[in-house]
Amino acid sequence: MNLNDFVISEAILPDLSVSSKEDAIRAMVGSLRECDAIQADDEDSIVSAIMKREELGSTGIGNGVAVPHTKHPSVDRLIATVALAHDGVDFASLDGGDVYILFLLVSPPDKPGDHLRGLENISRHLRSQNFCNFLKQAKTREDVVDLLREADEDQLN
Repeated sequence: MNLNDFVISEAILPDLSVSSKEDAIRAMVGSLRECDAIQADDEDSIVSAIMKREELGSTGIGNGVAVPHTKHPSVDRLIATVALAHDGVDFASLDGGDVYILFLLVSPPDKPGDHLRGLENISRHLRSQNFCNFLKQAKTREDVVDLLREADEDQLN
């Protein structure tokens, strides 16, 4: 499974400017709605599901990265988007630091394997300091798409 198999490139937010975790999640889910990856009627329900997941423990995994995620019956396949918050967002991260790179995933409840593979794929790439540094420097949606494609190609080699 490659990043470009499930990241909706039209929903990428290369310059997210928000003041809270919930605002970040709302903006990212909104971007999925704007490009028709989810229905408007499901937007609030998806945000609520992700926030409920955050109550179990922050998905701010440290090193300036967060991976908010949920399973939701409104989607029929794993979808994701990426946001870059150049000013940082307080995500109650495990290391106490702000978050600059966010990957948001939504998957169907009946495909837990896809959900886990998506999380695993993202986590593997985010362990690379080079990948994170290049993402933090990205300025446009195209920059992010190019970095995701390069990461997918590196994974094959």
